Amino acid sequence: MPQDSAPRQRPDGFELNAPRRSLPIALLRARELVMERFRPMLNAHDVTEQQWRVLRVLRESGPLDASMLAERACVLAPSLTRMLRALETRGLIEIRRDGEDRRRASVGLSEAGTAFLRDVSPQSAEIYAKLEAEIGAERITRLLDELEAFVAALEHDDRA
Repeated sequence: MPQDSAPRQRPDGFELNAPRRSLPIALLRARELVMERFRPMLNAHDVTEQQWRVLRVLRESGPLDASMLAERACVLAPSLTRMLRALETRGLIEIRRDGEDRRRASVGLSEAGTAFLRDVSPQSAEIYAKLEAEIGAERITRLLDELEAFVAALEHDDRA
């Protein structure tokens, strides 16, 4: 029996969408289902989801200051500080302090970090290939395009 996705009127007059049609819940469910595919790979390499995002962002964009890295990797600044210490201890990143302003730093991949990503990337690509085979590359591309437009619209609204 299909569930009605129309908002339901509560006695207090407040409308709620059915949980299956709630945007935040749908986004979380999709994220969890995708991450279930990646977690075994990350666990096998002793990397958290957040650390993986940081490493990927650094690979794609090169060295960044901590605030830009936190924003692009979707990590809160206090979490990033701890994470950077752990990644630096493992030798996967390098942190270079600004000579003029010691509070500012540039974070980049180390040679070991680049090698790590080179070693792990084929496993990640294999997981993506399986997702594409199940869902379809075109659907994934359309979804990513829609999500990028969605984020851009919300960011624009936040700044207005």
